[in-house]
Amino acid sequence: MGGTDNRQIARDSLFVLVDLRIDGEQIDHRIKMRNLSAGGMMAEGSVRAMRGMVVWVNLRNIGWTEGTIAWVQDNRFGIAFRDEIDPKLARAAQSAGAANDSLLIHRPFAAIGSRRDGPLRKI
Repeated sequence: MGGTDNRQIARDSLFVLVDLRIDGEQIDHRIKMRNLSAGGMMAEGSVRAMRGMVVWVNLRNIGWTEGTIAWVQDNRFGIAFRDEIDPKLARAAQSAGAANDSLLIHRPFAAIGSRRDGPLRKI
């Protein structure tokens, strides 16, 4: 690291899958977010990450956040965010009406197929 040691900054350990875009590439990579702070995160994944690369990470409840690869060690790497974020937002439950709600399948209870004319079937 440079002249400033940022290891004293509060960070939370977690395991969340997030999408990563590398500058100049057309595809998103699914990576594991291992810890998160206001200024950056540690990630893990099979990504061709190199120090100094510009990347964007899609954080829950925050959206696409720009950063730079700060360090790389094996399949883990650190991302320094361009602008600080509120890490509490990324840890919070998905907000109501978010895009993921479109993935839910809503069916009326009657369509589930409950049987009232006999005993329940053991599965």
